[in-house]
Amino acid sequence: MTTPVRCGDVIIGGEAPVSIQTMTKCDTRDVESTVSEIRQAVSHGAQIVRVAVVDKDAARAIESIKNQVSCPVVADIHFDYNLALLSLEAGADKVRVNPGNLGGKEPLLKVAQKARSKGAAIRLGINSGSLERDILETYGAPTPGAMVESARRHLKHLEDAGVDNVVLSLKSSSVKHTIEAYMMMAGFTKWPFHIGITEAGPGNHGVIKSAAGIGTLLALGLGDTVRVSLTGPSSEEVEVAKQILQSVGLGFYGPDIISCPTCGRTQVDVVSVARQVSDALKDVSLPLKVAVMGCPVNGPGEAREADIGVACGRDGGILFARGKVLGRVASEQIVPALVRLAQQYAESPEGKN
Repeated sequence: MTTPVRCGDVIIGGEAPVSIQTMTKCDTRDVESTVSEIRQAVSHGAQIVRVAVVDKDAARAIESIKNQVSCPVVADIHFDYNLALLSLEAGADKVRVNPGNLGGKEPLLKVAQKARSKGAAIRLGINSGSLERDILETYGAPTPGAMVESARRHLKHLEDAGVDNVVLSLKSSSVKHTIEAYMMMAGFTKWPFHIGITEAGPGNHGVIKSAAGIGTLLALGLGDTVRVSLTGPSSEEVEVAKQILQSVGLGFYGPDIISCPTCGRTQVDVVSVARQVSDALKDVSLPLKVAVMGCPVNGPGEAREADIGVACGRDGGILFARGKVLGRVASEQIVPALVRLAQQYAESPEGKN
């Protein structure tokens, strides 16, 4: 178990659930747009939101932003440690700094001590693209070992000075290197991990890379807060993070739709049915497993772990719950019938528990 660190009203690490982060895409100096984006991200499930601090005006804007949003706000700092100090004065709940480009040990320590005095946290954001020159010369490349050595060097400096509010990340655009770095670092520290695959990319490419890296780390028991880095809207990052957490059993954000991949036995458009069911149940908060199977012969058996489901055939489908067949339903009634079953389950003693 990692050491808990407070970020506003969110606990990172310890026994706290894995929290979901994202980062705004707009100019932080545009307070109205930033507040709007943060509120949208929170409505999708974000618990912590980071903003880019590019200059003093952006740092000062945090005060106004904080007064208009409900979640902790993290200041993202590069190069100028004074911007971190200003952000903390403006009320930032955490600062993310990249030790490799902050200017040495003393600036880093000043930021960490300021954060501590303000009751805020600091994230050491070790990035494969900005490691120290001597470490790169030793390792020859930004390897997992190089990232870990950089992290240990900066962490020791802070710990020796009594800093006790640290979150750590070791990010690379390589899924393999990221996983290896976190696994190595876990043997050297108990500070909580912020995990993600940096610069994962757009669309499915970014989603797949993020799921592979973040999902693997979470399955290994590593990771206390998550940020999915996509070339796309921050709300999309949040949705993908929720799906990853739910897939590894670390959160429930709505029904888990189980659907067969279809084969030559399929006599109905399972893809369309599955999408309709997913859309119809998107506002159901109960952690239901809902199966949409394409074969009435063995569908109930294959999906017996589902709470409710349907095995589709040419003339309709067979409804079932927990592997027990409930009866047949006409094709046009498949989606309404599953929605009714979901509602009945939600109202049952078992569902309420």
